[in-house]
Amino acid sequence: MIVALAGGVGGAKLAFGLSRVLTPEQLTVIVNIGDDFEHLGLHVSPDLDTVMYTLAGIANPETGWGLAGESWAFIQAVERLGGPIWFRLGDRDMATHVLRKQALASGQSLSAITTAFCRQLGIDCTVLPASDDPVRTTVRTDTGTLAFQDYFVRLRCEPVVRGFSFDGAERARALPAALAALADPALQAILFCPSNPFVSIDPILAIPGLRPAIAAARVPKIAVSPIIGGAAVKGPAAKMMAELGHDVSALGVARYYRGLIDGLVLDDVDIALAPDVQALGLKVAVRPTLMRSDTDRIALARTVLEIAKSWTSAS
Repeated sequence: MIVALAGGVGGAKLAFGLSRVLTPEQLTVIVNIGDDFEHLGLHVSPDLDTVMYTLAGIANPETGWGLAGESWAFIQAVERLGGPIWFRLGDRDMATHVLRKQALASGQSLSAITTAFCRQLGIDCTVLPASDDPVRTTVRTDTGTLAFQDYFVRLRCEPVVRGFSFDGAERARALPAALAALADPALQAILFCPSNPFVSIDPILAIPGLRPAIAAARVPKIAVSPIIGGAAVKGPAAKMMAELGHDVSALGVARYYRGLIDGLVLDDVDIALAPDVQALGLKVAVRPTLMRSDTDRIALARTVLEIAKSWTSAS
């Protein structure tokens, strides 16, 4: 059994690969909910939706998020009526948000709704929001404190980042199913997908119980670096690292995760950093990690599982 922590496009891609090489019972994906927000009266869960759409094979292949073959009549009508269009909701994607909002209003939990959506989309592995309670990422910037989607989408990550808060995290309860997966005797590894450490992984870890459960698991904890050759494959991770004073490299990722992970998977282009990562007391594996295609995603999943097995045997 494998537990993967994921958020956004990079996390969804590795989760896809894992879902193709593991049986449904062997994979649990715990997903960030810090990006969730209310928009046009609807509950939008961007990371959950990206993971679901990717696992179902229906994500937009150009962007990695949203749905393939999307149309935009709804948002065009919103614009015509003078409504906000900075966060674009596609016509097909709207169904997810409308039904989620309706189900939440009827008293269903976010995890139950996610499970139902996954079943309808033909996803067999377990996909869990980190909590059923609201956790909202806010970004402290040089222009003030911003809700995450205001920073990320409306302002296109332009303000300089000074730090992050995860509102509600201290009161949130970790999903029991997530804690059970992390304590399962059959657990073989915990994977930190190549997601943004600050706004995809940290909101998960901020929920009481999850970080201690990860620390207590006697299995390899392996991160795949989201930084390759000093740049983020997608998104603002590199910009955030620089503005927060971290080294923008896989080594910077290793330093950030130090004390939580056992080892880091670096891309081939970063092989020169391997000794420095090892000097931190971490194990290192150097492999191709860029996921341009489904074949790449599956290959990386196989690679990470092989690494986990070899590190288990060596311990």
